[in-house]
This record gives sequence, C-alpha cells and structure tokens, in this order.
Amino acid sequence: MKAISYRRYGGPEVLEYGELPDPKVGPDEVLVRVRAAAVNPVDWKAQAGYLDGMIDAVFPVVPGWDVSGVVVRPGVSVTEWAEGDEVMGYVREDFLSHGTFAEYVAAPVRTLGRKPRAYSFEEAAGLPLAGLTAYQALHTALSVRPGETVLVLAAAGGVGSMGVQIARHLGCRVLGAAREAGRERVAALGAEPVLFDEATFTRQVRELAPDGVDAVLDTLGGPFLQHAARLLAPGGRLASVADGEVLALGGRYYWVRPDAADLAALADLADEGVLDVRVAKTFPLERAADAQRANAAGGLQGKVVVTVP
Repeated sequence: MKAISYRRYGGPEVLEYGELPDPKVGPDEVLVRVRAAAVNPVDWKAQAGYLDGMIDAVFPVVPGWDVSGVVVRPGVSVTEWAEGDEVMGYVREDFLSHGTFAEYVAAPVRTLGRKPRAYSFEEAAGLPLAGLTAYQALHTALSVRPGETVLVLAAAGGVGSMGVQIARHLGCRVLGAAREAGRERVAALGAEPVLFDEATFTRQVRELAPDGVDAVLDTLGGPFLQHAARLLAPGGRLASVADGEVLALGGRYYWVRPDAADLAALADLADEGVLDVRVAKTFPLERAADAQRANAAGGLQGKVVVTVP
C-alpha cells in the first residue's frame, strides 16, 4: 500500500511517501480503506519525539490517529462491522507505528464508530479526536450540567469549537475565549465571545459572569489557564486537555481515549445538526508534510485533512 512514514524523530522533513506492507488484521480489528485522515497537533508533536517518555515508537511509524473510510474486511471476532460500512475512528494504539496516513489501516473495534451520514469523508475525519476530547472532558472530567456557565479556552480551535457546541447542546451557557480572528466563529457557534487579551481577559469574564463560572475547559494551557482558575465560582471545576500544570491548580488533566460508544454519540449529534466540523484545507496523501506544516502554522478556522484517492 501507499503510505506516509518516518524512520526517526523529526519535523515534516522526515516524512517519506512510498510503499509499505498492507496491515495484518487481528481478530478484534477491522481493515479500513482510508478515504481521509485529519492532521492534529499531537501527530507532529509525537513525530518530533515529545511523547517518547510516554509512548514507544516502533519504526517505521505511519503517523495519524483520525480517520474516515470504508470497511474492507472485519477480523474474525468482529460482529459490529461488515464490508462496505462507512466508518470514522480515533485509531490510537498504545504505541506509535500503525497510523492513518495510508491507503489502509487495521483499526481495533474500540476505536471505530459509524461515519455521520450528513458528513463528507473529509468532515468525518476531522471529528473523532477533537470531538471525543471535548465530549469526554465535559462529561467525565467536568460533569457539566444544564444551566451551568462554562468557559472554554481557545474556543475557535478544533477541540474548543467542539466543546462550545457540545456544552451548548447540554444546556449550558458558554463563554468562548478566542483571539480576534476567531471571535465571529465563536459567536456563530452560540458562545459569548471573550477576547484573548491578558490585560482585559479577567475583567471581561467577570463582567459576563460576576459570580464566577461553574466549569473551565482549557484546550490551550499557559497563562490563560492560570487566569481562568481564579474565575471559578465556589465549587467550580477546572479541566485541561493541554497543560499538566492544571493539577497544581486543583483541576484535572484529561487525555482522550478511544471509545466506540462515545463515537456513536458524536455521530448522532452530527446527524442531528448539533456539531459543525469545518475543513480549512485538504492535501493529497503524498503532500502530508505540507499538511503538517499548515497545521503547525496555525491561524486556520478549521481542520487540515489528508485525502486518499
């Protein structure tokens, strides 16, 4: 099969496009013909070796965890999927090796959900990691409830925009902190915009929520996490998916996990029109290095997606 891979840690320059053996399909896996794979910051951070203390790499590594495609063959123990089913997935194993930037991927059943009927393959590829991160953080780490006020940091980004939409669907009032370029996007998603400006951030939030916010979902880390921690109402909860320093602030550091049931819930929300995934740029598989560069450069109001013809 054609695939992107790397044989040592590094930046986009270490990526190679060429032939690799077709994946073996284990009993609890599904062979998926890849149609699209989204780029996420964790892809190029893992590739640079930043996760080496946590996750082993078995070279050559095919990058990518997000995917959408069509089932080619289910493993011998798989009853959930059949040939021809359209699926999406957050195909993260416990090591780096068999990623989604390829013509085929063998995906464990626990990593797959049905592709939303309302989505293109490109849109569906952009949903799993960002959607699961926001969904699990709001439900599991923060346990948000209807009527609460939720502050989302970096609300125009991939995870943040999912967080805004899911929190709104749960019946929460949402304050969405973003830079000026994302202000219109945040408002369109149903949040009350807060400008990322260190001099005025705290004042803006306090004007909107004088008694404090019930929950903070941080998708950025850094100084704004510190500011947000001081804006919690009594009994308020704090969670970050980006910065382990949240633990010192009394909050929870949350790492997303593959979950078939949660993916099914996201697909339902997508088909109900609750979730909007915006694709900013697409690149063919052989230009995956350019896709990584575009994602790392930032400033895009949407996902960067690699397509596989």
